Amino acid sequence: MKKLLFGLVCLMCSQTASAQKELLQFDEANKYVYYQVVDKPGLTADTLYQRGLYFAKIANPKNKPENVVANAIITKGKFLVYTGSSVVKKEGGEISYTLFIETKDQKYRYKISDFVFTPYKRDRFGNMTAIPGVEVPLEKLTSKYSQKEADNYLAQTGAFCQATGNSLKQHMDKVSIARKAEPIKKVATDKW
Repeated sequence: MKKLLFGLVCLMCSQTASAQKELLQFDEANKYVYYQVVDKPGLTADTLYQRGLYFAKIANPKNKPENVVANAIITKGKFLVYTGSSVVKKEGGEISYTLFIETKDQKYRYKISDFVFTPYKRDRFGNMTAIPGVEVPLEKLTSKYSQKEADNYLAQTGAFCQATGNSLKQHMDKVSIARKAEPIKKVATDKW
């Protein structure tokens, strides 16, 4: 009974990891990309652009968003990926990416791409730090690492992209509320 239960748990975990990995697709240049087009009826391109710009500033506060094309935002960022089991988990490296958001009247699209993996190693102080000069595009991860490690990193990348997309959708759905100026309550201190 225990073996059957363990087998079912392992099967469910592998299916979840596979589902996260499958969120990533290949584009025309054979690079991994996470791409979505979302309809927003009733919203103008400028409104969607301002909301996307606000999201880009919050998502990557260290990097200033670029505006290369009208109604388009490009920002770059990084996130950590981990190795090991849930009990003995450590940083395996970081993955840098580019987020591209483009708006039109009543719809917007976003693309997360240009994934580059930088592995970490333990330094002399016991901290995990990036190995200088080693950068591996996510598409070539299996040539440098085992299939198990590559699948783990791809699954974490898919989960990150899905979470970022959900967060962007929440920011795009946000309705700005006009603030009312509340009257200032004054207290008469000269009367008892």
